[in-house]
Amino acid sequence: MVHASPADSRRTRMRAADRRAAIIDAATAVFAESGFQRATMAKIAARIGVTEPVLFQNFGSKPALYAAVVDHASAQMTTMLRTFAAEAGSTAAFLAHLLSPGHVEELHAPGSLGVIFADAMTLTAEPAVEAAVREHMGELADALTEIVTRGQHAGELRADLDPQAAAWMILSLLSAHRFRSAVMPDRARLEDHIGAMTLRALVEPAPPAP
Repeated sequence: MVHASPADSRRTRMRAADRRAAIIDAATAVFAESGFQRATMAKIAARIGVTEPVLFQNFGSKPALYAAVVDHASAQMTTMLRTFAAEAGSTAAFLAHLLSPGHVEELHAPGSLGVIFADAMTLTAEPAVEAAVREHMGELADALTEIVTRGQHAGELRADLDPQAAAWMILSLLSAHRFRSAVMPDRARLEDHIGAMTLRALVEPAPPAP
């Protein structure tokens, strides 16, 4: 009887991990393009050249795969937030971009990571997805809380802000894009005002001219 060597076992485990990562990457792209309801496991499988049973062997169900995608998208978005905040030059500049109508629109465009979260928050009948959203939105809020706190320490943001409340206010504005798109009249004008009002609520006013 031939036994697998430890090296063979490690290669098998690595292949399995690589396969799961490839499935999550493909699923992220398909769900971001089509949304949870219209995306199919067959389309995800075709994207990476495997059969549907391979997806079910690795994740068990479509909602479980979506929960893994939320986890993956959260890690990407958290890294993007922290990187851009570090590169923006100031917290105020970072927030001005983050809350701008153009950026909010881009965040929710088909194929973007924002679509994953906007869709996930409607899937309240799927416990695995709901739990993933609750956990990972909290991680995004934690990252924004750190950024807001740094802005306060730099004197750019209002000293009386509760950083955690400010982080959730920002996330609430970003996540309500689909609602505003569906029902808000004169959206181009109002989106601009909503972003500007939110920014003014966060940023320390400039001192009056002498």
